[in-house]
Amino acid sequence: MNIEKIREEVSQFLKENKMSYKDIDFEKETTQFISQMIKGLSGDSSLKMIPTYIDPFSTFSYGEPIIVLDAGGTNFRRAVVTIQEDKILVENLQVYPMPGADKVISRDEFFKIIVQYISPIINKSNKIGFCFSYPVEILSNTDGKVLSMTKELKITDIESTILGETLNYYLCQGGYEGNKKVAVLNDTTAVLLSGIGVSQTYKYDTFIGLILGTGTNTCYMEKSKNVLKDKLLSKKEGHTLINIESGGYSPLFRGAIDESLDQKSNDPGNQLFEKMISGAYQGPLVFESLMRAGKDGLFTKKIIEEVPSISSKDVSDFLLNPFSNEKSLGQAISKHGTYEDRIKIYLLIDELIERGAMLLAMNVNAILKKTGRGKNPCEPVCLTIDGSTFYGSPVFQNKFDYYLKTYVENKGFYIKQKKVENGTLVGAAMAALMVS
Repeated sequence: MNIEKIREEVSQFLKENKMSYKDIDFEKETTQFISQMIKGLSGDSSLKMIPTYIDPFSTFSYGEPIIVLDAGGTNFRRAVVTIQEDKILVENLQVYPMPGADKVISRDEFFKIIVQYISPIINKSNKIGFCFSYPVEILSNTDGKVLSMTKELKITDIESTILGETLNYYLCQGGYEGNKKVAVLNDTTAVLLSGIGVSQTYKYDTFIGLILGTGTNTCYMEKSKNVLKDKLLSKKEGHTLINIESGGYSPLFRGAIDESLDQKSNDPGNQLFEKMISGAYQGPLVFESLMRAGKDGLFTKKIIEEVPSISSKDVSDFLLNPFSNEKSLGQAISKHGTYEDRIKIYLLIDELIERGAMLLAMNVNAILKKTGRGKNPCEPVCLTIDGSTFYGSPVFQNKFDYYLKTYVENKGFYIKQKKVENGTLVGAAMAALMVS
């Protein structure tokens, strides 16, 4: 068995379908990403570049309890978070089903359920940090206007709702004081702020929040005067956090299988970057690639015909142990394939993961080159990362670290990675403290 010949066959298949990471020009893609960032700060772009109106250098008081809410995909969490100089307290944490996740409910029902969830802690603070992980326009008073809901969440008539204002209304309806100061933010902004929250004794030059889970996104610190599309910010000194919405980036380099997967998705033409690297699409992208490879004769076609679907966890599990028969892919290879087939499938998946890690590192590189920060080894960049797809795949993490080191840190940038426990809750508390 000639392993180099096998490797060449896999590489050739990926090159023919324009899916090889070796064909990506890291610097050209970085330049394109920066170009879209600049356009997004001025107007239309594949990157929305949403201002949060949160100044990361705002001063705040330690020791003040904050009510925090985290509306996620399947769960709704609430807690009381206190940021102290030497530690962070997360108390009264409860996890509930996300209203509207299992059945259709009205906007009225949604807010009444939330009031029930938070009623036991409602008198703990006059400030609420509300992490809302759905499309929302952040207003200049740091409240949030709901733009849309995903297909998975079924809440009628909630579009255009002002979250904080409406929550206060329903608190009044429930017999509570409806005068809470509510700061609305998305999960990526919360992750960045959690990095600030746990870094009070260390001096960083800048902060980046990164999520790689079901979707992908990044948030960073921008000079307010550069946000030309916002008349209020563009006339201000100082900085504001920008939610890049990086999953929407339109890359220079996309392959034939990327395009095929996009056309089969619910929103063809949108979230193109996300469809190349995130957890929701990682499994389907591998599945689509294996289907085409089997059809083209790279390995025994019967293997993929017996695999109903592939998830991001299946991908990670296979790379960790390609001989396991716990999942359908391993079972199908053992039943119909050869040892050479197993190697080819491993190498194909590994190269796709390599490509994803490279592109995610490019995203970080673009932020640092755009801002010019992080060049002082004594004041590095704090890169706070969250997301099940990132931490659920040791293979992906190792590859990401390699590209971050080779293409970013070796070019003069200094980065310190962080993972913050209950990061979105901590970040929501930081938002409420910093905008009050």
